[in-house]
Amino acid sequence: MIKPRDRQKTLTEIRNLKMARSAHAFVRGSTEKFYAWLESSDRCELPEGPQVWICGDCHLGNLGPLADVRGRVLIQIRDLDQAVIGNPAHDLVRLGLSLASAARSSDLPGVISARILEELIAGYQHALDGDFSDLKERDHRPKVIQKLLVQATRRRWRHLAEERLETVEPKIPLGPRFWVLTPKERKELTRLVESDAIRPTLASFKGRSKDATVELVDAAYWRKGCSSLGRLRYAALLRITENKESAVCLIDVKEGVAAAAPRAKNAKMPRDNAQRVVAGARALSPNLGQRMMAGKLLDKSVVIRELMPQDLKIEIERLETVEALKLSRYLGSVVGRAHGRQMTAGDRASWRSELRKSSKSALDAPSWLWRSVVELVSLHEAAYLNHCRQYSLARAA
Repeated sequence: MIKPRDRQKTLTEIRNLKMARSAHAFVRGSTEKFYAWLESSDRCELPEGPQVWICGDCHLGNLGPLADVRGRVLIQIRDLDQAVIGNPAHDLVRLGLSLASAARSSDLPGVISARILEELIAGYQHALDGDFSDLKERDHRPKVIQKLLVQATRRRWRHLAEERLETVEPKIPLGPRFWVLTPKERKELTRLVESDAIRPTLASFKGRSKDATVELVDAAYWRKGCSSLGRLRYAALLRITENKESAVCLIDVKEGVAAAAPRAKNAKMPRDNAQRVVAGARALSPNLGQRMMAGKLLDKSVVIRELMPQDLKIEIERLETVEALKLSRYLGSVVGRAHGRQMTAGDRASWRSELRKSSKSALDAPSWLWRSVVELVSLHEAAYLNHCRQYSLARAA
């Protein structure tokens, strides 16, 4: 059993192991390195797009099916911890790096990486040309996305419970993923979910009125990926009751931390990090944003998010050539819609024109995107190998 005083040491060890497993996994866990390169590099001038909310950490694993409050599912951006009002080109470079790294991990030839970036930018531009008054997604979905959406729409509470909790009982089992709380943490979580500031919104997640009661059934510290490192992170089971009818709700409570992604000059954003994340989610991923709120826990700002059975991530062990190209175009369109819905028609037209300036043909990736991804792949490859060496030496010591 992991004790509270041992959390940080254990989380660091888990993160280092996870990042050593593949170059693609290393890219996913190295957001700070990406923006350090961006800040220090003078070799590749990125275009300045309209100031909109961007994901800030737009990699393959941060996109996937998300349900709205009624259970309707769309592919949207699913992690907004780094969200800021910034340059949309940053999301394109970050996603391009992730896709190129996935292609290399799948042993695809270098020419496919070039084509992946072409498809990514083509899908993005196509989305900007779309009708933003039409909320339906009309892009062609590759087979891997179609399969994932079918899986997501068929999922129910028992699937979420079995996957997240490994039981359908209203209990969070302590073990490798869920760790024991301190008495103070449990007390403060109870206070948070039952407070008049938070309770009405939590009740609305299950279609209950603001007068419904909310009870903390169980809770644990949540060791989830690398994102728990250095911050508060909890899973909490709630029972929401009105007129003797009750429903169980699973929420994720995560500390909001400062974003590494650079914000646009004079951008008006919430100073509170949790409120910033919620605002970014509502702009970029409406399905997710309507299931999130900000609060205070242990004197820290936290993001409270209802977890839905339909929420999944895109997890692909290996990419085949045809599917990699189709997936890149499709994900480009997802990000294009997320950015474009925040722009005026004039801003979208200007941004499309800017993107096409560095392209020689309709399917040619802009030179700034190609140069950025090539440089980043080489830098991350070297950093990944050094990480693996340090990890190996630490294990041998």
